[in-house]
Amino acid sequence: MTGAAIVGLGLTAMGKVYDRTGTSLAAEAVRAAVADAGLDLPDLDGLLVSSGVTQSAGITLAGSLGLTDLALLAQLNSFGATAGVMVAQAAQAIAAGTATTVACVFADNPLKPRSSAGAAYGTSRSVANTLRGIPGWSLASGATNPNIFYALCARRHMQQFGTTSEQLAEVAVAQRAWAAGNPLAQMREPITVADHQASRWIAEPLHLLDCCLVSNGAVAVVVTAADRAADLARPPVHLWGYGQAHAPRDMRAGSQWGVVTPAARSGPAALRMAGIGVDDVDVCELYDCYTYTVLVTLEDYGFCAKGEGGEFVSGGRLAPGGDLACNTGGGQLSSYYMWGFTPLSEAVIQARGDGGARQAPRNDVVLVSGNGGILEHHSTLVLSPHAKAAS
Repeated sequence: MTGAAIVGLGLTAMGKVYDRTGTSLAAEAVRAAVADAGLDLPDLDGLLVSSGVTQSAGITLAGSLGLTDLALLAQLNSFGATAGVMVAQAAQAIAAGTATTVACVFADNPLKPRSSAGAAYGTSRSVANTLRGIPGWSLASGATNPNIFYALCARRHMQQFGTTSEQLAEVAVAQRAWAAGNPLAQMREPITVADHQASRWIAEPLHLLDCCLVSNGAVAVVVTAADRAADLARPPVHLWGYGQAHAPRDMRAGSQWGVVTPAARSGPAALRMAGIGVDDVDVCELYDCYTYTVLVTLEDYGFCAKGEGGEFVSGGRLAPGGDLACNTGGGQLSSYYMWGFTPLSEAVIQARGDGGARQAPRNDVVLVSGNGGILEHHSTLVLSPHAKAAS
């Protein structure tokens, strides 16, 4: 039991939101989260900021919000694992008594008018010019963006375990079905496995519908002590456990890179802290920059054995009405891409019972994952609408 709870959630518009700075988006999300909690901005004494690829919001956000008496202020970056790292750090500060009320915010605005979504995550010429000698092998081989590296991981899994593209499609189809109930989702039209297979190649074996969206927007949460949370405006979402694990990319012969990820350590650590097992989980909100990431995370968390992820996700298991409610807002594949704040925001919505048409039938335990780099950094949160019983 951590003694902390999420008491406020703020989201801006998502997707093609132009003519907004990262700072203005972040400020809007923080104000919305604070108001959602029934608090005022001066109640905050902690602020943690992350800003994706654009780095367009930082600790100067405090000044924009008029926060002049903070005990905790930092800009954090563990890539897609950042959301989980932030919430854990906020909980630790609250437990130590160094802060009482901490806002965690992510903002990014990589989409530009008349530019492709892919351009936001491409390799710039200035970076490419620094990749000389041995570090330049990826440029020389054409491996210049995350699509290609994740394609290598997916191909390795296919070759080692017989995973198929149609099984990856099951993830995309299930999440699009969930997205239909999410008013904020960028993509809500139903798709089929055949639609997935017909979508263009991005980096074989990954199709367009295997890959996440690119979005402008911001998300913020407010974390405070669980005993204080009970008196605030919205139902608290209690933090039962957290964990993180990191393994810098190792592409040498004999490594398990791309097949076994840091989720295999982060997930069990969070579950141990929470005092539960995977069989107790009702809802999974998993980082889904690619369909493959969902599959390998489910394996590493122990929902199925290593190599059985393809079979596990098949047959509509993750879709509405399936055995495991997973990425109930549509995830990054169909809703919006706010790094780890996409799964975190939907986890709060589900734990509160605010999902509406997409609300999972059971929400006692919600598991949240964050993945950063190329399956190199991982964070896990265990959330619940219930206070954890004292052990």
